[in-house]
Amino acid sequence: MTMSSTSGESSGRPSGQAPGGLLLCRARPESVGSAAQLLREGMLLTAAGAEWSVLVPEGRPWLHGAEPVDRVLTGWATALAVGAPWPVLALWWDADHSGYTLASGFRRTVGYEWLANGTPVGEDEAMRTFAARLGLDPVLDMQSLERLAELDSAADARARMRGLLAVLTRAGVALPAGLTPGEPIGRLREVARVQPGAEQIEWTGWAAAVRAELDVVEGGSLGPWLRGPKARALAVAQLAAGLPLAAWGVRRSSGGWTAAGALLVIHGVLGLAYDRLRAFG
Repeated sequence: MTMSSTSGESSGRPSGQAPGGLLLCRARPESVGSAAQLLREGMLLTAAGAEWSVLVPEGRPWLHGAEPVDRVLTGWATALAVGAPWPVLALWWDADHSGYTLASGFRRTVGYEWLANGTPVGEDEAMRTFAARLGLDPVLDMQSLERLAELDSAADARARMRGLLAVLTRAGVALPAGLTPGEPIGRLREVARVQPGAEQIEWTGWAAAVRAELDVVEGGSLGPWLRGPKARALAVAQLAAGLPLAAWGVRRSSGGWTAAGALLVIHGVLGLAYDRLRAFG
């Protein structure tokens, strides 16, 4: 597959499947947009079913940098999920392999991957955890996921991703026609841009980000934790986790993990500030 200029054709990468990724959020676009601004990456946001949204990133970290697409997408999914009441599923691919990462709250992320020829290189337990966290059918859906973890010489990585999406349709995922994992990012963005209600997500500065973050926290499951002892304990825990994570991301030059750490720090600072303001209000 030949990459277009918007997909990094001149970046010196070897020929083959262009690196790219999608972020599926189990929430409606109006809930996802404000949180996505904090990733500081240009993205297109559109619906992907009645209760799902999809974010299509520009892909600057891997198209114009040396950071692997799987690491970037995992970091972004983690950053989005830590402060939201909904899970985030990252789908990613490049010339050598494809896979997914599911992030949900503060729980450890779970993922699976396949080599370009479709050879599975994940653990069966990951598939079971994936199914449980998304509330998939433990029998029928699990059987389909188990087949994706078996050797199949007729199924390459793209076919595995299509099989995964077929399972996800039973959980309500409905990607717009043409928004297919494995396609160049430029083409995916063209498809997303023409969808009804599609929104361009851009970084608009920290003032807007703080307001957006308050909207996300107040509207989520953490609402009852906004003030009082529980709120302060949660904020301190977020700061304790976010500061070293952000520092580790900076040392490793990992934009995804730096964003995840920064988002945790933002949550902690906002939690303490909001609790204090309410105490004097």
